[in-house]
Amino acid sequence: MPEVTSTEPAIDGWFAVDDAGNPHLIGSKCPACGTYVFPPRENNCPNPACASDTLAAVPLSTRGKLWSYTENRYPPPAPYPAADPFEPFAIAAVELSDEGIIVLGKVVEGTLAADLKVGMEMELTTMPLFTDDGGVQRTVHAWRISS
Repeated sequence: MPEVTSTEPAIDGWFAVDDAGNPHLIGSKCPACGTYVFPPRENNCPNPACASDTLAAVPLSTRGKLWSYTENRYPPPAPYPAADPFEPFAIAAVELSDEGIIVLGKVVEGTLAADLKVGMEMELTTMPLFTDDGGVQRTVHAWRISS
């Protein structure tokens, strides 16, 4: 594994971190009907009853309720990076508290499906996904059980 020289998001524009290190997701909101969407995009309101073709970037809630979950027990196929040795990890679908949309994400290391229960409070964090050959540690948004 290469030495970490810097840290960057695995996908630009999906989350941001404030000066205190607190992350928030970046979504989009339709100014015409108020519909939220994640991941963010600039056009095409997802509400079939709305004809708006403009969406505005907005910060999303950092907390929500666990709507569903699963556990990934197999490494991804090439060319996707996987830890060696591969460790199973949980994936959570969290219903954001203010917007009501459901956002998928990995659950922090050390938390597996057996630790989760539908309806429990979750909060947003970030975690490393992998370190590329140039030493850039790629991070993703993730969920953890609220304390």
